[in-house]
Amino acid sequence: MLQIFNTLTRQKEPFTPIEPGKVKLYVCGMTVYDYCHIGHARVMVVFDMVQRWLRASGFEVTYVRNITDIDDKIIKRAVENKETIKELTQRFIDAMHEDADALGIERPTYEPRATEFVPQMQDIITRLIKNNYAYQAHDGDVNYAVRNFKNYGRLSGKTLDDLRAGERVAVATSKQDPLDFVLWKSAKADEPEDTKWQSPWGVGRPGWHIECSAMSCQLLGHHFDIHGGGADLQFPHHENEIAQSEGAFSEETGKPFVNTWMHNGFVRVNEEKMSKSLGNFFTIREVLKEFDPEVVRFFILKAHYRSPLNYSDAHLEEAKQGLTRLYNALSSVDDIPNYGKQSEWRTRFVNVMNDDFNTPEAVAILFELANEINKSEGDTQRDLARELKQLAKLLGLLERAPQDFLQASGGRDAEATDTVAVEAAIQARADAKQAKDFAKADQIRQDLLAQGVVLEDKPGGVTLWRRA
Repeated sequence: MLQIFNTLTRQKEPFTPIEPGKVKLYVCGMTVYDYCHIGHARVMVVFDMVQRWLRASGFEVTYVRNITDIDDKIIKRAVENKETIKELTQRFIDAMHEDADALGIERPTYEPRATEFVPQMQDIITRLIKNNYAYQAHDGDVNYAVRNFKNYGRLSGKTLDDLRAGERVAVATSKQDPLDFVLWKSAKADEPEDTKWQSPWGVGRPGWHIECSAMSCQLLGHHFDIHGGGADLQFPHHENEIAQSEGAFSEETGKPFVNTWMHNGFVRVNEEKMSKSLGNFFTIREVLKEFDPEVVRFFILKAHYRSPLNYSDAHLEEAKQGLTRLYNALSSVDDIPNYGKQSEWRTRFVNVMNDDFNTPEAVAILFELANEINKSEGDTQRDLARELKQLAKLLGLLERAPQDFLQASGGRDAEATDTVAVEAAIQARADAKQAKDFAKADQIRQDLLAQGVVLEDKPGGVTLWRRA
C-alpha cells in the first residue's frame, strides 16, 4: 500500500483517497516574471513523477498546478520592461512550457491562472470577514487576523509566540498584529491599470496567498487529497492557505483543507543555497545548453524528493554516465517484447515506489536490471530489457530509442556530430580489419575517440557508436 510522508503529521501514513479510486492533487506552480530555474525543475519533475505513479497505481488523478500571473514582482518587471502584465506573463508561460516539455513533464489536468479566479478570491475574502477571520484596515487593505485561527502554525510547527518573537520586519501600522497577512491590496495610484479590479473593499488586487486557496478550492473542492510544493512554501504560503481555506469553509464541511501535505527538498549549488546574490543561480534553459534534458530529469530523480539536491556539473556528468549505462544495456538487445508476466523486479520496484516514492531505490533496481541484461542472452535478455524499459517509463525515463540518446549531441550548445562522417569512418575501420590492417583500424578508433565518439563492437560484427 502506498505510504506518503505527510508534512502536517511529520510521519509516513498509508494513503487512502477521499473518494475511492480517485486522487485530487494540487501543486503550487510558477510566478511567471522570469525564466524557470533549476529549483522549479525539481518541483515539476518531482510532482510529475508523483502523478505518474498514482496513475500507474490505478488511480484517476485530477492534477492542478497553478500559474501566478499577478504579483508584486510581475508588476515591477512589467513596468521596467514597459509592457503589459499579459505580454510579460504570456512570454514566460510559453518559456515555462518549453522547459517543461523538454524535461518530459506531462501537462497537468488543469493549469489555472490566478487572474482568471479573482471573483472566487473575493468570495473567500467575504466569507473570512463574515467569519471574523479578516478585517479591512484603514489603509484599504484587507488582512487576515492570524490570532483568530486557533490552528495557525500547525503545518510548520511554529507557535504564534515564536513567530512574534522572531518578527524582524517593520510592521505596517494598519495591521492589528504584525503576523497578519494581506488578502486584498488596495490599489496604488502609480500601479498599471491592468493590475486593478473592482471589489467590495475598493479597487485593488489579490494578495499572493489567497490565489492558491481560490484556485484549489474551485477546481478540487474544499477538502482534497494532496497538496504539494517546494519546502520554501511550507511557511508562510501553505500555512496561510490552510488558515484561509479552513477559515472560509471548514464550518460548513467539518473537514480539513487537505489530508496530505508533500514538500520537496531544497536545491543547493555546490553545497551552497542557490541564489542570485551568490551568483550560483541557474535557469533550466541555461542548464539545457550543456546537458540533455533527460539527464537533468534523471539527476533529479536519483535523489529522494524530500532530500536536499546538490546541483553541480560534476553531479550532472555522473547522471549522464548513469543514464548512458542504462541506454547501453538496451542498445545491445533486439526485438524487446512489449508485455510480460509479473516479475520479482516489478514487485520490488512497486514496493520501493510505494514507500514514499523512493526513486533512489527504484533507480538502483534499474541499474541491477541493466547489469543482468549485460550478462544474459536470448529470451532471458529480452525479458530483462522489457522490464527495464517498462519500469523506467513509469519514471518518464528510457522512452527514446537507445541510439537516439547515445548519439545525441548533449545540450543545446553542444557541437553536433557529423553522423554521415562517423558512419563512413566505421565502415573504413571494418574494411581495414577485413584487410587485416589492424594498425589502421586502431587509428580510426582513436581518431573518433578524440572527436568524442566511442565505438562498441557487438557480436555478429556490428559496431555501434555513442557520444563520449
